[in-house]
Amino acid sequence: MSDWLKFGLCRAAILCGVTAGAHVASAHPHVWVTLKSDIIFAADGSISAVRHAWTFDDMYSAFATQGVAHKQPGVFTREELAPLAQTNMDSLKEYKYFTYAKADQKKVPFGDPVDYWNEYDKGIVTLHFTLPFKTPIKPHLLQIDVYDPTIFVDFSFAKKYTANLIGAPADCKLSSEQPRALTAADSQRLGETFFNSLSSGSGWAAQYANKIVVQCP
Repeated sequence: MSDWLKFGLCRAAILCGVTAGAHVASAHPHVWVTLKSDIIFAADGSISAVRHAWTFDDMYSAFATQGVAHKQPGVFTREELAPLAQTNMDSLKEYKYFTYAKADQKKVPFGDPVDYWNEYDKGIVTLHFTLPFKTPIKPHLLQIDVYDPTIFVDFSFAKKYTANLIGAPADCKLSSEQPRALTAADSQRLGETFFNSLSSGSGWAAQYANKIVVQCP
């Protein structure tokens, strides 16, 4: 059975391939995600949450929807994909939803995800979810890093949309930074044994993080 088919049989979870198939895989990454994010502000000017939309590559999208019951051929509703969204969230918890935050250089924790659902459009799956901070924060500098510490999933910002500030005070500013690309030469040089040794707690992959920075007075 091919590695991709093994991953396909684990279609209900983004990370099933990481936990069950990555150690027999032959290259990294295996799943590609186009990232859009919103930083959500509360009425008092504090930052309350990060809202993500992750659009998957066509291969993962095809595997993810295999066997999912649906009424209309070629169409999957939000309700029909609800079990997939739930398993996505359950699987991502160990990996902190691939989202890491620092407020004024100090790590800040997120609470449990809310408002999660999958969208299906023209053969492509997009996972939507919101990560609230456990406690709303008012930093001068907030940095959000999005990356997979195992490099199984590759993230990149959408070309014309990286992040938005929602409800932010007028004097808050937003910037973003694309990561350095992991090349085929890098993968070959490091070797599969190295990638297989990476875990959810590994910090090495942080150099490939997509960065969102919010500055407020």
